[in-house]
Amino acid sequence: MAWDLEAFGRSLGARSPATERAYRTDVAAFAAWAERAGVSGPAQVDRVLLRRYLAHLATRRYARASLARKAASLRRYFGWQHRRGTLADDPARRLSAPAGPTRLPHVLDRGELEELLGPAGGARTAPAGTDGEGGLGVALRRRDDAVLELLYGCGLRVAELCGLDLGDVDLRTGTLTVLGKGGRRRRVPAHRGCTGAVAAWLEGGRALLVAPASPPEALFLNRRGARLGPRDVRRVLDRRSPVPTHPHALRHSFATHLLDGGADLRVVQELLGHASLQTTQVYTHVSKERLLSVYEATHPRA
Repeated sequence: MAWDLEAFGRSLGARSPATERAYRTDVAAFAAWAERAGVSGPAQVDRVLLRRYLAHLATRRYARASLARKAASLRRYFGWQHRRGTLADDPARRLSAPAGPTRLPHVLDRGELEELLGPAGGARTAPAGTDGEGGLGVALRRRDDAVLELLYGCGLRVAELCGLDLGDVDLRTGTLTVLGKGGRRRRVPAHRGCTGAVAAWLEGGRALLVAPASPPEALFLNRRGARLGPRDVRRVLDRRSPVPTHPHALRHSFATHLLDGGADLRVVQELLGHASLQTTQVYTHVSKERLLSVYEATHPRA
């Protein structure tokens, strides 16, 4: 009761369920750690204690992104406590995570993408256990094709892809309506490979996975007929990718390849659904090949 996490969760309002869950989990973990140190509630927390907690997490080799999110959760929580008058001062004001090396996901090269998305790769890597299943094996392969095409072709977050409903896809115009972080909606163009894969899934796959309890609005279903989840997507990628990778690497590859091809940074920001241009700038590392080609094409002495 001293930490009042239930009320904090309700205060998050329009945040996505995943974000609300992450914030509450982060604050609950801090509260448990603080109580072991003899701190019984937020009124006893000061900035030094918060810095000690983040340093403690850093020694346990938490990734920089995880530390940054936990710092953001604590800023949100103590700011909320201060605004509602339970704290005279906000100890988390301007709290930041310890600095560390920036790590970016692996960018798949053209050959890896061809093997992952191309028809030959799909034929060789049908879902395990579907040999001899006839229509079910075909349905799962078509679903996996559509999932991978959308992750790379539209740069979706895995949670955005799993949250897609049938009404969010307009095959005629080649666009998706995506619910992103913070409850922000955006429209994303989808190329013909994406729309073709989705159409094949809808026409000759989805109906075979529908179960009595299936959500009727869900675009993608798993083998049990439930809405496809992030773990299902990870298994699809583990099965199909020629190299160890992660679903976010496809989004990273999408952004990197657009920028390498000359796309404007603000256009990429809109496509990714970033609220801040600073977030998109992490993708501005440029391939050595493009650096060399631009240098040779533009420098007068090259």
